[in-house]
Amino acid sequence: MSRPATFVPPSGARAYRLRTARGEFAVIDAGSPVKGTALLLPGFTGSKEDFISLHEPLAAAGYRTVAVDGRGQYETPGPHDDETPYTQGELAQDVLAQLDALADGPGDRFHLVGHSFGGQVARAAVLREPARFRSLTLVSSGPAEISPSQQQRVKLLRDALAVMDMAQVWEAIRALDDPPEDAEGELDAGLDDLEVLRRRWLGNSPAQLTAAGRQLCEEPDRVPDLAALRLPVHVLSGESDDTWPVPLLDDMAVRLGAHRTIVRGAEHSPNTDRPERTAEALAAFWDRVEAQG
Repeated sequence: MSRPATFVPPSGARAYRLRTARGEFAVIDAGSPVKGTALLLPGFTGSKEDFISLHEPLAAAGYRTVAVDGRGQYETPGPHDDETPYTQGELAQDVLAQLDALADGPGDRFHLVGHSFGGQVARAAVLREPARFRSLTLVSSGPAEISPSQQQRVKLLRDALAVMDMAQVWEAIRALDDPPEDAEGELDAGLDDLEVLRRRWLGNSPAQLTAAGRQLCEEPDRVPDLAALRLPVHVLSGESDDTWPVPLLDDMAVRLGAHRTIVRGAEHSPNTDRPERTAEALAAFWDRVEAQG
């Protein structure tokens, strides 16, 4: 399953740098907040463009969507050698600063969506300041660490980053035909797509990738903490997933008392595999939350 053929924002969306108290973040911003606003956080090796096909249908459903490159991801700069700014706590603080910059006024609350690693960051932000959020959607993001097979792949990537530069690691990934966690689909892309994906890869900070990889492999189970908040939660995934097995996501949804969506025909990235169905599920969930007040 391939990534979008272009990183060009859709009609009605704009790409810009969001100024916050913690620096500037590259975003794609679309729609008007007729019903609400959602902040979208990408996964490991991903970027804001992973949500590019969701903006138009969600705008048509009445939602403003803002997809963001996190610190050290693609078009948002970050230190290349220092992992300190990429701890989970620091990334959660970045999310809260982004909300401050997007808010129309005090008390403004947001829907939050996190894909894969972005789900771990989203959960950390919600646990830090739950009153800032209308809901949380975890897209293909599980209760704790990633599966053993994915941990092995992430460890290989971290080992490679320790001895190679980003361009060399890209070539090694291509030679192995075994891309890391959120990069599935790259090998089916056309040559133009591969150049775009290479450019995105080279935009990432190696320190960010190393820190994120460690978090993916060491994340504790924080489901009880999240369940205690009684915030509306949506667990959305494809029908197969090697990073967190689908039965594990099913169990997490039960433990959270969460709404559950399985997108047929999708794998680890339903937002790119089946964007129309994913957008429908997000809008339906948000409509339900808004109706409940």
